[in-house]
Amino acid sequence: MSAMQATSGTNNLEALWMPFTANRQFKKAPRMLVAAEGMYYTTDDGRKLLDGCAGMWCCNAGHARPRIVEAIANQAKELDYAPAFQMGHPKSFELAARLVAHLPPGLDHVFFTNSGSESVDTGLKIALAYQRTIGQGTRTRLIGRERGYHGVNFGGISVGGIVSNRKVFGTLLTGVDHIRHTHDPARNAYSRGQPEYGAELADDLERLVGLHDASTIAAVIVEPVAGSTGVLIPPKGYLEKLRAICDKYGILLIFDEVITGFGRLGAPFAVDRFGVTPDIVLTAKGVTNGVIPMGAVFVKKEIYEAFMTGPEHMIEFFHGYTYSGNPMAAAAGLATLDTYEEEGLLTRGTELADYFADGLHSLKGLPHVVDIRNCGLVGAVELEPIPGEPTKRGFAAFLKAFESGLMLRTTGDTIAMSPPLIIEKPQIDFLFDTIRGILQTLD
Repeated sequence: MSAMQATSGTNNLEALWMPFTANRQFKKAPRMLVAAEGMYYTTDDGRKLLDGCAGMWCCNAGHARPRIVEAIANQAKELDYAPAFQMGHPKSFELAARLVAHLPPGLDHVFFTNSGSESVDTGLKIALAYQRTIGQGTRTRLIGRERGYHGVNFGGISVGGIVSNRKVFGTLLTGVDHIRHTHDPARNAYSRGQPEYGAELADDLERLVGLHDASTIAAVIVEPVAGSTGVLIPPKGYLEKLRAICDKYGILLIFDEVITGFGRLGAPFAVDRFGVTPDIVLTAKGVTNGVIPMGAVFVKKEIYEAFMTGPEHMIEFFHGYTYSGNPMAAAAGLATLDTYEEEGLLTRGTELADYFADGLHSLKGLPHVVDIRNCGLVGAVELEPIPGEPTKRGFAAFLKAFESGLMLRTTGDTIAMSPPLIIEKPQIDFLFDTIRGILQTLD
């Protein structure tokens, strides 16, 4: 029996259909994680892996943080579950109040979900219901963006713009359109921070207004920094222009901050980093440091209050989840906020951003590198695809990193980095030194 089989207690890997995974390749050569602490994972054969991607963009405070571990254990003994419909428990209200304190004034109401995908569908439903509630019932169209990633539920893949996530699932939601993406390597390759060119790409929304008429459009949803498509940073002035166009036509603007929220960009949220306030903010991942599934949808006060009409005994919004504001998740969220606040993690990325960027951009000129992008503590190295074999070179880099003591994410042929916010400079050096060695050996 292999070490992996001994650790996992099973010699049968076939029962599990793994998500977003090359299942056959994995099961021939499994990569099993058995423990984690601080900045490192431990594999089943006892090796340490530097976590270069905060788990999956979510473990912003690192792993096995004492406050969070203790809070979960205590909550399990005190109140493991409470109904979310017509009932409540104190910690969900406490968490909501503490979360809105980190958002700009006006974004002061929270609807809890269990994942980024659920946050997306919740935000879209709120937008549609709000427009109808204020007498704008013709506004049923949703606008996403090419290359956007908004989770994997039907609403999210409909407004999303990643082809592989959409193409085999039929017609998806009707009444959805997309503005063009912002990736412009001809003008912006190797930008450090926000690219100089491309603010005018927001004007593509004017094209869709001309095509469909503003009276049919409920909301526009974008990632402030597009993550899963390969870390695309918004051009200077782009988000500001998108906000202005939405205001001009009465269209709600939704920011998907599932990745950018909770310190990733060197500010608590992208709304702070870029100084643009949308009407709805979608979050998940970092809200509980990735430990227990939870998402949080923030809405402006006027959106919430538009629903608070009619008889008081009536349900105002027919939507929710069995685990909305779950006691265990709420306890984890409160302890996560404690950890962020005590250690200054929501802004620590600003202190390390230049050092991180220096290391990242030092990879320019290495074999197969065609672009490098960064903002805060998130970065990407885009590789030239192998002709006729897209994603193969990126996957090879991922495997070599695993063998070299580093856990990375690759999306297509782009290496994405988003380390926990507790990372230190020597670990940043290891991160980029390791990637440098990998790039020098890739076919």
